[in-house]
Amino acid sequence: MLFCYGTLQFDAVLRALLGRVPQKSPASAPGYRAAALEGRVYPGLVAGTSADVVSGVVLTDLSNEEWRILDAFEDTRYELQEMPLSHGGRGWAYVWPGGDVRVDDWDAAAFEDQHLVAYAARCARLAYGLAAGRPKGE
Repeated sequence: MLFCYGTLQFDAVLRALLGRVPQKSPASAPGYRAAALEGRVYPGLVAGTSADVVSGVVLTDLSNEEWRILDAFEDTRYELQEMPLSHGGRGWAYVWPGGDVRVDDWDAAAFEDQHLVAYAARCARLAYGLAAGRPKGE
């Protein structure tokens, strides 16, 4: 299971990267927050207070190839870590290792309104290279 708290929650982004929308269900992770990042439209999952709970979705039917594509997409900026989820199970998540973290939380609705179309188009442009095993080139 992959816990997605940011741009990978959006069907348009998943479709652009993977060519389909994997099976997903609502989930949350206690003790974490989806932090806004300086100069970026996507968030970083960072440890929060005991009162923090970040909402998202879990993707439950990713193939090995899809995992590889998502790993290449998230690249070395994120660390894949297993973490507890609110429903009592565990899942994997791409955790932001630090740097450029703002005090405010990422706003998914604002991302959807202002950036989703362009972001999904960018993901579609990257998808072929990611599937071929090439880095993003950013």
